[in-house]
Order: sequence, then structure tokens, then C-alpha cells
Amino acid sequence: MEPGSGHSAGGILRLNSHAQTALLAAMVAVLCYAAARLGGVLSISGPQELWPLWPGCAFLVAVCLVSPRKIWPALIPAGLAGFVVYDLRAGVPLASIGWLILADTLEILVATWGVSYSLRGLPRLNSLKALARYFFFTVILGSLVVSIIGMRGLSGSRWISWRMSFLSEALAFLTVTPAILGWVGHARPKARPPRRFYMEASVLIAAVSSLSYVIFAASEQATPPALLYSLVPFLLWSALRFGSTGVGTSATIIAVMSIWGDIHGRGPFIEQDPVLSVLSVQMFLLSTTVPFMVLAVIVEEQRQGEQVLRESERRFRLMADSAPALIWMSGTDKLFSFFNERWLEFTGREMEEELGEGWLSGVHRDDVEKCLGLYSAAFDARVEFEMEYRLRRRDGQYRWILDYGVPRFEPDGSFCGYIGSCSDITDRKSFEESLQALSGRLINAQEEERARIARDLHDDFSQRLALHSIELAQLSAKLPESAERTSVLKMWNDTCELASDLHTLSHQLHSSKLEHVGLVSALNGLCREITEKHKIEVQFTQRDSPREIPKDVALCLFRVAQEALGNVAKHSETKSAEVELSMNEFGIQLRITDSGKGFLTDDRNPDAGIGLIGMSERLRLVGGRFLVRSEPLKGTEIIAEVPFAWSTIETNTRAHAAGK
Repeated sequence: MEPGSGHSAGGILRLNSHAQTALLAAMVAVLCYAAARLGGVLSISGPQELWPLWPGCAFLVAVCLVSPRKIWPALIPAGLAGFVVYDLRAGVPLASIGWLILADTLEILVATWGVSYSLRGLPRLNSLKALARYFFFTVILGSLVVSIIGMRGLSGSRWISWRMSFLSEALAFLTVTPAILGWVGHARPKARPPRRFYMEASVLIAAVSSLSYVIFAASEQATPPALLYSLVPFLLWSALRFGSTGVGTSATIIAVMSIWGDIHGRGPFIEQDPVLSVLSVQMFLLSTTVPFMVLAVIVEEQRQGEQVLRESERRFRLMADSAPALIWMSGTDKLFSFFNERWLEFTGREMEEELGEGWLSGVHRDDVEKCLGLYSAAFDARVEFEMEYRLRRRDGQYRWILDYGVPRFEPDGSFCGYIGSCSDITDRKSFEESLQALSGRLINAQEEERARIARDLHDDFSQRLALHSIELAQLSAKLPESAERTSVLKMWNDTCELASDLHTLSHQLHSSKLEHVGLVSALNGLCREITEKHKIEVQFTQRDSPREIPKDVALCLFRVAQEALGNVAKHSETKSAEVELSMNEFGIQLRITDSGKGFLTDDRNPDAGIGLIGMSERLRLVGGRFLVRSEPLKGTEIIAEVPFAWSTIETNTRAHAAGK
């Protein structure tokens, strides 16, 4: 249901002066008199007056609903005046007129206010919710009000009067009012349909009128009831093509023709008892109108939903085509169903070439299997995914693409495919590769500088200190026991300690054990040094480690252990640690654990330092992987793993170091 323009005023008619309002009120009075007269023409005289269809109140309610609320106080009395004039001309007693006008007034107020405020503005019966609200306030509540109060103004059986009054008002609200509301709604400038719509409607009205005349009025004898089925195709036509407007219009024509024929003893509803005859007509009209009205509303609701969906798709395509990213969509069959303009501009291909699995022809052949594997796994699990692959640009160059996909779900939770966005990350990857190559060269340069400094310390400074200590020892031996000899001995002790510290520093910068006796002995010696220097019990364990380990891998693992144990000594506040060298399904594994205070491993922890980054970068250069597990007060575990293909790794490492 769409709110009408001028919601605060109600309706769609726009009156700019009191003269226009007065003219409209006069027209309403005349038309209401004509509607009442039509109801009188369609009445059946007998022991008591019977109205199979009373269109007056339904017409006045429709006029009010399409008019501003502020002029209702003028329109409703004008319409009621038309009813009064008709009743007076028909010879209805004044007392009966009073009851009937009171009933009509209450019915009109209940129906107009209820429908206007529940459906807001001009009612459009294009959803089941809107139809249910309209049905409640008009067909049920309004008809009940008028039948309960109005039967006091009618002669004869109260039960027959109540039943006839209720059904006649209900029929009018199901036929006349929807027809008026629908055609007025189509007359709006923004909603005005094309000319072929009115041509088709004219053909339908002519066909229904002609067929109704043949069935209900043409023959002076009773017609077979089977002819009523011939109306079904035209009512379906009305419902499917014109919605509630078409059903209301067709049902109004059928109602007038069938009642007129029944009055004149024609058609399929001729009964000896006029009451039964009228009841048969009313039940036929109700059973015909209600299902087709519901069908029309369902079709209209589905049509409106499809229109909303098409509009949503149009907006999405407009947004997607204007987005700077490459955007795609896939359905529940995993096949791609949409690519935006930016994607097509990037690949230089047509949409038809990319749909389905056509886009894979632009993916680098080395990346196709990886792409399909990641996409299928995420698709089956209904989870988000992120992948990188090379996609051929329109100039033939392959560019690195970062593809991020998310599953799509309907409001009811049903899965309907994936949507993804891609960005060109070729420049970023080139920068990252350059940065990684630079990092590798820096680490190699650092190791070379460490080795040079270690050699200088060992070959030059250590030798000079050793010679100096020998000279001090010889000098102390020549001196007699005195303060001078004691001072020389102290200088000798300090020189020996300095030489020892210098030797330790040289070993830390470049371990000669690592080159001569291998990684296992070097790690064992490192653990003993940490134990002696920092009073931390470091236990070293070796399990199934290979005898020969490439120099680059051994140096990497030794530096990781050196950095990790240094962190244990500085930060863990523990008295014990463990170092384990072993083999697993991945390759060789180095594991360092402690039971210290631990730390937060996320990026927000400033205490993590650059040591972890350095260890991770060293392992990356040899194709390994690095893992840190730590929590506050729960210790730390560091795992470094290097795969078995050391020779390949060593070659790649040297290539990185050379800047290739």
C-alpha cells in the first residue's frame, strides 16, 4: 500500500477554493441520489422491500477516501441529503428515514475513518494486509453497524431486514468502492497507465457486459446455471491484468445485470420465494467476488514485489557499475551471474563471455586450481573467503587480484549465492616483495657484519688482551710482595675477565661451534651459557633431528633460540626453560618454552618488541613458519619449523639475498 500524496490531508483531490468544494458537494449530492435511485431500481417489492445491492453508502465512502479530510464535513451531509431526497420521493416514512440516515452516517464514518487511518491516504488494495484492513472496516464493521441500526427503519421481518441489509452493503463495498478507488488511483498523473491499458479495459468491460446480459437478461426464461462458469475466464482476466480495480468493475457489472434479471424473472436465480431468490443472487455474488478479489490482491502484491526487486537490482547495478572495485555475483549453483562494468573494462570481455565459469579463462593457469578450491570450500561452508590470484588484463598483462567474497542470504535466511569485490594489488605485492628482499639482504648483511666483528674481536682484540695478560703475569712474578704487586695482580685478573667476556661476545656474534660441530652442539652450548650467566635452568632435548642441516637453516634456528632465550632471561622472571629440537611431518622443529609471566601476543602489546618480528622474518627467508603462544601468567611457547626441502630453500634464500 502506497501512501497517497498529501498524506496529512487525505485523498488525492486538490480543491483550491470554497467554490470548488461547494461544487463538489453538489455533485456528490446528485450522484448519491442517483446511486440511491439505482439501489431502488434494483430492489424487489413483496411482503417487504428487499435491496440485493445498496451502492449509495459505498459510493459516498469512496468519494470521501479520494478527497481531503478537511472537506468531509461538507461531502458527507451532501451525500446524505441525496439519500434523504430519494427516500422522500420514494414515500419512505420520516421515522424510517431518521433511522436509515443515522445508520448510514455511522457506517460512513466507521468505514472512511477506519480505512483512511489504517491504510493512510488513498487506499490501494495491492496487498493482503491492505485488503484485510479494508475488509474489516467496510465489509464487516460498516455493514454490521448499518444493518443493526437500519433494520429499525425497515418494515417486515427484522431477521430478513438485517440479513439483506448486511449482505447488500457488503456486496457494494466489495464491488463499487474498489472499482472507484482503483480508477481514481489510475487517473493520478504519476500513476497514469498507457493508452493500451484503457483500450484493454474497455474491451474487458464490453465483454463482461455483453456476457452478463446474455446470461442474466437476454432470455425471458430461466437460463441454465452452467452458463455462470463462462464468467470465470473474464474474472480471471480482470484479476490478473487489472487487479482489484478490474475485479471490482467486473463484479459491479455482473451484480447489476444479475439483480436486474432476477427482478424481471430472468437468469439462473429465479425462485418462487423472492427472499430466497435475492439470497441466491447475493451468495453467488459474494462467492464470486471474494475469491477473485483475493486472487487479484495476491497477483498485485507479487507484481509489486517483482517491481521492487527489479528496482533494487537496477539500483544495485548502478551502484556496482559506479564502484571503483571489480564486483561479481554468483547464484546457488556456484556459477557467476553478474560482473560490474569495472570488471568488464578490466578484462576487456563481454558479460556473456564472463558468466558461468567463463571468467576462469582470464585467471592464470597456475592459480585456477587454487581459486576453485578456495571458492568451492567457502561456498559449501557458507563462509566468507579471501584469496589472491592473477587475472589477465585487457592488454594481456596478468595482474594480482585480491578477491573478497561473502555469502548472500534472503530475509528468511535462505542462501542465494555469493557477492565479491576485487582490487588490483600488483603494485602492493611488488612493494612487499621488494621489502622482503631488502629484509633478507639486511639480515644477511647483519650476519656478515657480525662475523666480521667476531673475527676482529677474536683475532685482534682477544690476542692483544691475551698478550697483555701474559706481560702482567710476568711483571707480577718479578715484583716482591708489596702493594705494587697486589695492584698488578688485580690488573691481571681484570684483564683475564675482560678477555673472557670478549670471547663470549665474539661467540654470541658468530658461533664457531655452529660452523664446526653443528646445530645440536651449538644449541647445547647456548643453553649452558644461559644457565651459567643468568642462573636459569635451561634443559636441552634432541629427538630424531637430522645429522646434516644446511648452514642457512642451522643459523636461522640458532638465532631464533638465541633471541628466545634472551627474552626468557630478560622478561619471563622464571627459573627454568626448555629447548627441544625434533622432527615432525612438516620438517625440523625448534621449540622453546618457559613457565614465566607471559605476555599478550597481539599487536596492541608494546612489550612484544621487534625480536618476534626478526625471528619470523628469518624463518620466512628459509621457507619456515613461526608460531608464538603466550598468555599473561601462563608462560610462553615459541615454535620454529623449517620444511624438509632445505636445498631448494637455501637456493631461494640466496636468490632473495642477491635481489633476484
